[in-house]
Amino acid sequence: MSRRSSSRLSARALLSRRRPLAVALALSALVAGPAAAEGVAAATDIDTVHVTAEQIARQALGTSVITSVDLERLPPANDLSEVIRRMPGINLTGNTASGAYGNFRQIDIRGMGPENTLILIDGRPVSSRDSVRMGRSGERNSRGDSNWVPAEAVERIEVLRGPAAARYGSGASGGVVNIITKKPTGDLTGSLTLYGSQAEHSAEGDSERVGFQLSGPLSERLSFRLFGNINKTDPDALELNQDFATGVTPPAGREGVRNRDISGLLRYDINDDHVVELDASVSRQGNIYSGERGVSGDGFQRLNDLFGAETNIMLRRSFGLTHRGRYDWGTSRITAAYEDTDNTRLNEGLAGGPEGSINENASFSTSELTSARVDGEINVPLGWGGIDQVATVGFEYRDLKLDDPYSVTQSSSSGGGIPGYSGARTGKTDQQFAAVFIEDNLYVGDRWTVTPGVRFDHHSQFGNNLSPSLNVQFKLAQDWAIKGGIARAFKAPNLYQANPDYLYYTRGNGCPVLSPNMGSGCYVMGNADLDPETSINKEIGIEWAPDNGWHASVTYFHNDYKDKIVAGQDRIGVTNDTKGQVFQWTNAPEAIIRGVEGNLKVPLVGGGDVLSWNTNVTWMIENVDKTTDQPLSIIPEYTINTFLDWQVNTQLSFMLTGTFYGKQESATQSSTTGAVLPPDTRGAYDLWSLGGQYRITPKVRVGGGVNNLFDKRLFREGTTSTSATGAGAATYNEPGRSYWVNLTVGF
Repeated sequence: MSRRSSSRLSARALLSRRRPLAVALALSALVAGPAAAEGVAAATDIDTVHVTAEQIARQALGTSVITSVDLERLPPANDLSEVIRRMPGINLTGNTASGAYGNFRQIDIRGMGPENTLILIDGRPVSSRDSVRMGRSGERNSRGDSNWVPAEAVERIEVLRGPAAARYGSGASGGVVNIITKKPTGDLTGSLTLYGSQAEHSAEGDSERVGFQLSGPLSERLSFRLFGNINKTDPDALELNQDFATGVTPPAGREGVRNRDISGLLRYDINDDHVVELDASVSRQGNIYSGERGVSGDGFQRLNDLFGAETNIMLRRSFGLTHRGRYDWGTSRITAAYEDTDNTRLNEGLAGGPEGSINENASFSTSELTSARVDGEINVPLGWGGIDQVATVGFEYRDLKLDDPYSVTQSSSSGGGIPGYSGARTGKTDQQFAAVFIEDNLYVGDRWTVTPGVRFDHHSQFGNNLSPSLNVQFKLAQDWAIKGGIARAFKAPNLYQANPDYLYYTRGNGCPVLSPNMGSGCYVMGNADLDPETSINKEIGIEWAPDNGWHASVTYFHNDYKDKIVAGQDRIGVTNDTKGQVFQWTNAPEAIIRGVEGNLKVPLVGGGDVLSWNTNVTWMIENVDKTTDQPLSIIPEYTINTFLDWQVNTQLSFMLTGTFYGKQESATQSSTTGAVLPPDTRGAYDLWSLGGQYRITPKVRVGGGVNNLFDKRLFREGTTSTSATGAGAATYNEPGRSYWVNLTVGF
């Protein structure tokens, strides 16, 4: 599925000729994508997006590309993460090994956790999940930010792993996922797509959606693009995991979701060298409740009343204005963007056992997150010292504001109150940061490509951070290259962890083992003095890329991860009656993540154009907190994705995919209390899918297929992994066999 496009090969050829101006212009054209190949949108060839083509050409070992053709052949039922999870180095996990909200697993690159995966849409960060409260376990009751763009509107998805991602700043320690939407074309075109998915097992949810696209010219210089989407995915039945109920309440299955998306773009080509784009999007995601909750379970009688209702609604609005220019000296881009998310949900418990569970007689409250951002960059070809090079200089300024009044309503009066703790608390927090970065691609001789870079961030609350990087490619022979890199990456504490007014309380059972309840329970406070999480990311690999369709590579990666933010277990004070204890979010000293990625492409028939076989492998050697010797997340020991792609003729195609997951080990010590837990492992398993497409006419195609071909089902055995009665690694569902069909009609 991660095939290299012809445009990338063209860029590589240009790089080998070492003509800086041609390189700069070709790189700008490369990231324009196929949608800019004709008419008005093709007049300038100066389109660019934030994950730049320099990195794709340079970092092939750490980059994967999912094309619109891939999405046509095996479309996701709803969320793009269903497809992205098949890329090397990627799994769906929680942010910790707690197993909380296990069916809300998100994109995790190289085991660094979803909070260290930066999601971009057309090069701009998406931050809606930051409006969701982070619980004591370090998890959010959120499905993440990979479902704001419907599959039919995607031109391609670029996944960047490893040291090259460090230049994107906070939250990119694991990597970057850039979802690139389709751009206006020179002719008036449009399409309507219908999709339906039917589960074989009645307890598992079905999915259906309808989407449209429309784009074209409004005048000689003005063009537009419009897409929309309506989706409904049903929730799993309450009784799906009934065999693993403790008391009256089984662990929840997968929640359903209702999506409504609309997005528009106006593009004005001032002349052949300058273009301005104005875009706006509005999306609504309403969950359909299936019983999901935090840590409590038995006796919660409202599940039947709430099942099928929308208990939380995310409304996201985004606006952007971009200018791109081409000059005798190079290219430029500057973007001003605004994103606003209203996160409205039924109020949940903030303390002890009811944490994360909807309160009795709960009312709705809203947290609002806004992000204002200005960024830009210039790319300049140079010939200093007789060395061909392309230098990139850029900047970014971002202002984040969160208003979540409900998150600070937990009482602080137990134990007579916390000494010195102000009674006037606010859910309003904000952060600002400014950054500059510079990167230089040096083409030394015929064999070396050396890319030093550095990014400097100034954070309004956490000071300065320097992220240097170095990526190197050495061409061993015509078809062989060694590639490696090292970078320092970071993530600033989020708006909840850094707010001293954000308070969690446990009446006793959640107190750390080494600090047991003394009578008035335990508090965990936000901490304004946290340090950012940092990691030193290293990788080295070898690539074989002949011109006959074969391709192979293997990469070793090693991340030294420091200062991970966790709920602290060292007491910092006591309550006024001396019977309650006070803790706070703190930084864990050290963790190590290391593993191996590999891929192999075999052209079986017609040089791979008729029949090809692609396989990628990820092996996690180590993913552990060195202080506690506990896993950072529940992640497979290995993941193998294999694809058999058969283009029967110009009209008919098939794709068979298989994914093999190794065993998954749970923590043997609670991340929040330190309690010793029995080991519990989820064994290895595999999933297969088959899909096909038939193009009736150039504008009409139909498709269908089977997901989970052999009906391998896994059940959620508990709400969390890190409790004495938890489920170990079995904290999520793998749904059984389902059947899908789609129809696309264009003009």
